[in-house]
Amino acid sequence: MNLDQPLAFRVRPKTLDEFVGQEHILGKDKLLYRTIKADRLSSIILWGPPGCGKTSLAKVISETTKYKFTKINAVTAGVGDIKNAIADAENPLLNPSGKCILFIDEIHRFNKLQQDALLPYVENGTVILIGATTENPYFEVNKALISRSMVIKLEPLKKENIMQILKNALKSPEGLGMYNIKISDETIEKIAEVSGGDVRTALNGLEIAVLTTNMNKDGVIEITNEIAKESLNKRKAVFDKNGDSHYDNISAFIKSMRGSDPDATIFYLARALNGGEDPVFLARRIVIQASEDVGLANPNALVVATSAMQAVTMVGMPEARIILAEAALYVANSKKSNASYNAINKALEDVSTKDTGTIPMHIRNAPASGMEEFGYGEGYKYPHDYPGHYVEQQYLPDKMLGTKYFIKDENIKDI
Repeated sequence: MNLDQPLAFRVRPKTLDEFVGQEHILGKDKLLYRTIKADRLSSIILWGPPGCGKTSLAKVISETTKYKFTKINAVTAGVGDIKNAIADAENPLLNPSGKCILFIDEIHRFNKLQQDALLPYVENGTVILIGATTENPYFEVNKALISRSMVIKLEPLKKENIMQILKNALKSPEGLGMYNIKISDETIEKIAEVSGGDVRTALNGLEIAVLTTNMNKDGVIEITNEIAKESLNKRKAVFDKNGDSHYDNISAFIKSMRGSDPDATIFYLARALNGGEDPVFLARRIVIQASEDVGLANPNALVVATSAMQAVTMVGMPEARIILAEAALYVANSKKSNASYNAINKALEDVSTKDTGTIPMHIRNAPASGMEEFGYGEGYKYPHDYPGHYVEQQYLPDKMLGTKYFIKDENIKDI
């Protein structure tokens, strides 16, 4: 046992029965559990947030399988490392089975060339690939590799799972079992709660708390709520502004504004800001929603949103959070109409897919002398010459007569 290694590394499960959490894929009646137990694994992509057990699951497989197990990290590895792993797998002296399980951590960091180098060996069965990624593999991994692998989605660990892992670490000889530690279930629960489903964060926080707390006169290390709080970094929402969670969060933010839920709107705005999202990007989204979803039901929403975007650009964080909150809440609380959105989309579809005819001659302009002789502008009625500044005349081309693009709904008042 090397105590210089992090606690999260030392207490990783060695067998499938020691693995805690992810019951939806590792329950004893589930296919993945049975496949690992029987050592009949095919290529898989493990997709999930940090600290949910992807690497630990790979470690369990390495302890279970009869095949040669090779691990590389996509951050530091290249095509040469892939070729070396495959050469070892195909060497009958080193590996009589002729197969290997190749675990690639952070596989989304491999470029297309590196991923393509794997393909023929996954195809012919020389390599059983286990790829781990925090990013959506359907965006980041070659379609050819995806089609030859089973994508397995891991979820953030439940609070109860993390509490169990922490308690196991406190008792384990490889973990913190050599210390006389006093810690309440309430404090363990607090650590688990603040970790946000990331067991690595929880274990690191617990280890820091133990190693930085002096023993009392009885030789006991007492971990209080306050010590635990100080030992955990300020919690960041599970959020990567360049990754899959970015899209999930901004989608939730938009749908909450559209759905007129101010509390959810503020929650997802806070989550984005806490995760480091660009405030100008958020302001642009509010401007879009003011036009797309509020629209003519409250045209002032667009004025508020554009003013907010300008103010955010001028002021910056942290005060920009207040401006964003005001604009987002204005949009969330406004009546909604997507009449403008529907109208322009339908019109764009028509002009790009249909023969829409020609512009009527009477509403064409005659910018050059002599064009009037060809009928340009002939018969045009100037609306301001008529009562109410309105006169009925044809504006749409003949082929488009009767087409309705703007459908006024109940939230649009007289404009």
